[in-house]
Amino acid sequence: MSTPDSGQPAPRVKPVRYARKEYWNEPTMTLWERAYLPEVLRGLAITTGVFLRNMGKWITGRRGAVTTYYPEERRADFAPRNRGKHVLTQRPDGSVQCIACNMCATVCPAKVIEIEPGFDMNDPAHPKYPVRFEIDYSRCVFCGMCVEACPEDAIRMEPDVPNLVSDDRYNMWITMDEMMTWRPQSDVAKPYPPKPVALTRGSRPEGGAPSKH
Repeated sequence: MSTPDSGQPAPRVKPVRYARKEYWNEPTMTLWERAYLPEVLRGLAITTGVFLRNMGKWITGRRGAVTTYYPEERRADFAPRNRGKHVLTQRPDGSVQCIACNMCATVCPAKVIEIEPGFDMNDPAHPKYPVRFEIDYSRCVFCGMCVEACPEDAIRMEPDVPNLVSDDRYNMWITMDEMMTWRPQSDVAKPYPPKPVALTRGSRPEGGAPSKH
């Protein structure tokens, strides 16, 4: 390669050599540490210690750390805020508090809630209600997001764990009747107005003149 003016070959440019970055605080491992034997032995020591402690509790009759043999044995020391079985709250008249807004089914990460809405035009206070409200416990993760998303406080979770022992997934669906009758709860903190009476021909509203039609 030559320059256009002098015809002499251009000087060859030497490539720039970059020095590798040196870490001044890089730890040096010995041959014993590179074999990872200390960490393996340390993990085995922790596992053996837990095993011996649990075995001691088993021998002395303290079975707090031993696995419960479910479903023959069931725990009763669940935390007060444990998220367990779902219940549907009721209004003072016994009807379901749910308005079938589908917010719980929308926010559910496992998509296990199925709601079939119905309409009652004779009840202007809450014309929408669930005809079918079911939860698939075979896929439910018991996260409690349905309870947080409900605007009517219509669904709650009890600390008790539901009975999920079944060899058929179709038997693990919980229905609306079971959620309302298992442990009935009424939302007395938020009463609803009474159902208005439908006007008929010639009837007079309270404090008004008779209708003219």
